[in-house]
Amino acid sequence: MSLFDLAGELLGSQAGNPNQNALSAVLGMVNNHPGGLPGLVSAFEQGGLGGAVGSWVQPGTPNQPVSGDEVQNTLGDDQIQEVAAKLGLPPEAASAVIAQVLPGIISHLTLGGQVPSSESNLLEMGENLFKAFGR
Repeated sequence: MSLFDLAGELLGSQAGNPNQNALSAVLGMVNNHPGGLPGLVSAFEQGGLGGAVGSWVQPGTPNQPVSGDEVQNTLGDDQIQEVAAKLGLPPEAASAVIAQVLPGIISHLTLGGQVPSSESNLLEMGENLFKAFGR
């Protein structure tokens, strides 16, 4: 599945779909995480979820799931609260949304098994993703 397929799946066919908000909020969270995408990957590795995040980065391997609780423990209250506020959800629900969406996003942002070292790559990919769906 390509990044654009993932976006289509997450966004649906209607503008303003709640899934569009989820994708936007999680991409923003990735971009704003200290150290950007590399920092986020490192946080999951340091939080004992190296196997899961490794499966998201490694091409040809199925993405291992993580739970909302694991996301909460890895990211901490501040990042979860920020996403929850953007989505209008309680923190527990926001953690579950992040757990559902994040593996696919990281998988498609690390094509070729490489975590981009520049945060501008993520911004550019996110902008192109939204342009493709008329945002």
